[in-house]
Amino acid sequence: MSLRNKVTLIGHTGKEVEIFNFENGNKKASVSLATSDYYINANGEKVDETQWHNLVAYGKVVDLLEKYVPKGKEIAIEGKLTYRTYDDKDGTKRFLTEIRIEEILLLGSK
Repeated sequence: MSLRNKVTLIGHTGKEVEIFNFENGNKKASVSLATSDYYINANGEKVDETQWHNLVAYGKVVDLLEKYVPKGKEIAIEGKLTYRTYDDKDGTKRFLTEIRIEEILLLGSK
């Protein structure tokens, strides 16, 4: 059953990890991750393509992100897609796709 909603990504963080503290003592971490790929266009030219992903984490993963993952760090994550909505300051409904990290592996030297 765990294969129904599983995402695996390797990339570099695009900003410092943001930590949110809840009143009950729990924490949430949020960070963006860039993954890069390329393709060859019709003219035979290599075209680099970067995708940005919103990552969120809870529990012990928050501590790992907070302590060991600076901006630009290469990481591998495994998690699942989640969707949520919220109303912005103007009252407009916004939709957000996030990947909830379940496992993380620290890569690279940064």
